[in-house]
Amino acid sequence: MSLQQILYIVATPIGNLGDFSARAIDALRSVDRIYAEDTRHSLPLLRHHGIETRVSALHEHNEQAQIDTVIEHLLAGHSAALISDAGTPLISDPGFRLVRACRLAGIKVSPIPGACAFVAALSVSGLPTDKFQFVGFAPHKRVARRTFFKSLAELDHTVVLYESPHRIVDCLADINEVFGDEHEICVARELTKKFETVTTGTVASVITQVTSDTNQQRGEFVVIIAGSGKANDSEGASLVSLDRTLGVLLEHLPIKVAAKAAADLFSVNKRDAYERALALQGKS
Repeated sequence: MSLQQILYIVATPIGNLGDFSARAIDALRSVDRIYAEDTRHSLPLLRHHGIETRVSALHEHNEQAQIDTVIEHLLAGHSAALISDAGTPLISDPGFRLVRACRLAGIKVSPIPGACAFVAALSVSGLPTDKFQFVGFAPHKRVARRTFFKSLAELDHTVVLYESPHRIVDCLADINEVFGDEHEICVARELTKKFETVTTGTVASVITQVTSDTNQQRGEFVVIIAGSGKANDSEGASLVSLDRTLGVLLEHLPIKVAAKAAADLFSVNKRDAYERALALQGKS
């Protein structure tokens, strides 16, 4: 593979080594240099797959200082790859500044996709995935964390966050305080690893399972919180009101006239109002 003046953003496994794609391995073998969040963590993975490429550290504390070095390396006609400790780089990990700088310098940045913990968790959670918001890690301190959750409590879509083992119990307690013990959540831990666990249920039931078994407090966590559902509740209430209004109008007006009047009152499509009227009369 001939690689020149390209920075590859390469996803690595989040646990199971078999999730390392052939393309990712090939690219990491072929580039001139790999930049890793923690070289001590990444070297065993790379060596396991026979990747002998030179590795340099690029993490949150040195990213800004490393940018000029990386760009100089790439502009000299070389290639490089960026990896994080696990999963897709830049997702709650460093790399944003480097990618932006490379693009501004006219250097091609190309993704080699693969594992991503929050996407994996969403896919098995059983919670709505048509619209969701990833919010990274919750604040460390309790007051800030509760304020953070309060800002999310009114959202009608799914919210996804990461949490560490030594804060998971406190995090769940704050979710309980803000969202209530009957709210639906999912806690996924150690995804793709031997002790993978995915627990979905009410906040109260999930807290019980996590606190009753200390093993459930170990590992890396993805926490998924169902939306408030208020938008759906509002739509349901509007439908009930439309039906009630149609019921009264149909006692005094022809069906087409009643449907038109209801459509005007509720700002809905005339055809939809007409179909509701037909349904109420048992004619649909």
